[in-house]
Amino acid sequence: MSSRLHALSFDAHDPVEMGRFWAGVLGWEATADPRGGVTLPPRDDTGFRLRFRASDEPKIRPNQIHFDLTSSSHEDQGNTVARALKFGGRHIDIGQLPEEGHVVLADPEGNEFCVIGPGNNFLADCGFIGALACDGSQAVGYFWSEALGWPLVWDQDEETAIRSPHGGPKVTWGGPPVAAKTGKNRLHFDLVVDDGSMADEVDRLIALGASHLDIGQGSNDWAVLADPDGNEFCLYPTTA
Repeated sequence: MSSRLHALSFDAHDPVEMGRFWAGVLGWEATADPRGGVTLPPRDDTGFRLRFRASDEPKIRPNQIHFDLTSSSHEDQGNTVARALKFGGRHIDIGQLPEEGHVVLADPEGNEFCVIGPGNNFLADCGFIGALACDGSQAVGYFWSEALGWPLVWDQDEETAIRSPHGGPKVTWGGPPVAAKTGKNRLHFDLVVDDGSMADEVDRLIALGASHLDIGQGSNDWAVLADPDGNEFCLYPTTA
C-alpha cells in the first residue's frame, strides 16, 4: 500500500462559509488550503482532513457520502443538533422514522448528515465522526479496503465497512440497490502517495478496479480516477 486517505473533499459554492459551519460543528479550525479553498485538519483520531473547494455545480441529488455523528446521550445528541442549527444547518426529511433514533440535518449547502442517538453498537468504539456512510456496492467496499490497506470490519448481506488500523471513523457501503450516478459527486476522497511514484500507484489502483477519468483537469501533478462504482477520487503527490 502506497497511498492513504488525506481528505474528504467537498465541492462548495462558498468554501469559507462551509469551512465555518463544519469547524463550528466539529470543533476544528478552518485554514486556507495550499491548493485552494479551505481545509480543516482533524483535532481527533479522524485521520483525514475536510477540504472545501469552489464549484458552481448545483446540488441535484442526495450525496453518495454523508457523515454519521455519534452521541453519548440524548442530551449530547440535542446539543449537537442545536450547534448545527446555530451555525446554519437545517432539519431535512428523507423519509426517516421517529423510532430510528437519529436526526437528519443538512449543512448550509444542503449536504446531508445524521446525528445518531446514543447506544448505537456499531459505532460504539468510534469518535464523534462515527462513520462516512456511503451508497455503494459490495465490490466498491472490497476495492477501498485493498486501496487503503484498511481491513473489512463488516461484510454481510452485501453491506461492507472498513476502518483504519489506527482507528477513526468507519467507512460503510450499504449495498444494493445503489442509486444511479447522475453527474459528478459533490464529495470525493483525496488520496496522497506515501511510497513510490504516482505512475506506479495509479497502475496499482487500476489493477484493483479503478479507471482513469477526465473531468477537464488538464495536465497536473495529480490524477483523477474512478472507483468500481464510478465515484471520482483524486490522487496527489505527498505535497498535497
